[in-house]
Amino acid sequence: MSRYVEPTRMDHLFNRMVAGLTRLGISLMGSRILYVRGRSSGEWRTTPVNLLTLDGSRYLVAPRGITQWVRNLRVAGDGELRVGRRVEAFTATELSDDEKPAVLRAYLKRWGWEVGRFFEGLDASASEEQVQAVAPGFPVFRIDRQERLAG
Repeated sequence: MSRYVEPTRMDHLFNRMVAGLTRLGISLMGSRILYVRGRSSGEWRTTPVNLLTLDGSRYLVAPRGITQWVRNLRVAGDGELRVGRRVEAFTATELSDDEKPAVLRAYLKRWGWEVGRFFEGLDASASEEQVQAVAPGFPVFRIDRQERLAG
């Protein structure tokens, strides 16, 4: 499935506002700036994301589907999350569709007010079957800290 929801003008404005505050060191409900290398250019690409913590693990969810950052992260396998001057290098592991429902439900519970319209009418109270049915259209990555070697 290659689901993609085009951002609206309002999405662009909202993302710019969140990105600006996050760059200043103000995280809005877990916001981070994702830095990932472009799959063709190798140049750093950035976008604001919501970092979800669930049961001690951290996740990035792509509510709009197969976006450019998803395509780049699939190829790169790692990147950086930033808030102000704090930089955290990470490795990413994409979850299988069977692993996604609990993460998608928690994401909707936390940010449904912001991203609920991308979830085709679902909310955090949706049944397991409903969430499982839409899971293929929502990439989810587990994020693990990457230790940097000195040298």
